[in-house]
Amino acid sequence: RVGFIHGVMNTDNCSISGETIDYGPCAFMDAYSERRVFSSIDRGSRYAFGNQPDIAVWNMAQLATSLLQLATDKEAAVEEATAIVHAMPAQLEAEWLKRFGAKIGIADASPADHAMIEDLLRMMEKNGSDYTNTFAALRTDTARDQFTDRDSFDAWAVSWRARLTQEKEPTATMTAANPVVIPRNHRIEEMIQAAVADDLAPFKRLNTALATPFETTDNNLHRAPTVSEIVPATFCGT
Repeated sequence: RVGFIHGVMNTDNCSISGETIDYGPCAFMDAYSERRVFSSIDRGSRYAFGNQPDIAVWNMAQLATSLLQLATDKEAAVEEATAIVHAMPAQLEAEWLKRFGAKIGIADASPADHAMIEDLLRMMEKNGSDYTNTFAALRTDTARDQFTDRDSFDAWAVSWRARLTQEKEPTATMTAANPVVIPRNHRIEEMIQAAVADDLAPFKRLNTALATPFETTDNNLHRAPTVSEIVPATFCGT
C-alpha cells in the first residue's frame, strides 16, 4: 500500500509466512506505474509493483510443490495444496481492496468500490502522478494538483466525495493509511553521497522523519524528485 517494490521477489526471498526478505534492488515508487521495476536485470518486469501479488502466489505454489515430495498420500496432498494455492488470489484481492479502500478514506471497502480505486490508479499512471503525494493529498482535498488532466480528476472526485458521505471518519482513515514521507531514492542517494563525505546530517534528518512517516513535516522530504534527481534503478547493497 505504500508503493514498495521488492526488486527480486523470487522464491528464496519470500518466507513461508508470505513476508518478503533479503532486500536488494528495492525501492519506493515516485510516479505511479503498475509496471514499475527498479532491478536493472528485471527487463521483463516480472517483479513489477503490480505483479507482486501474483508472484507471491507463484512462490507459494513452488513451496507447495517441493513439500509434496514428503507426503505419504500424494493424491490427497496435491488436492489440499491446490485448494490452498487457488484460494490465495481471492485472499490477496480482498486485502488489496481493504488497503486501497483505506487510502481513499473508505474504512471497509466493498467490491462496489473496486472500480473507483482502479479509475484513480489509471488516472495517476496516465498523468504521471506521484504515488505517495497523491494519496497523502486526498486527505486535504488537494490531490487535483497532482494531475495534469485536472478535469478528469474532478469528474472522479465527484463520485469519491459522494462515497465519503457514507463514512464516519474518512480523513482519519486516510491519515492512518497514507504516509507523508517515504525513503525516496533521490534522498537515499543524497544521504549516501553525504555520508561518503563524512556528513551524516542528511541521514539523521531522513531517519528522524521516517520515525513518524504519517505526520506532516516542513522539511521538504516529501518532495518528489525533479527529472535530474530521478534514480531509475537500484542495486544490491544500496
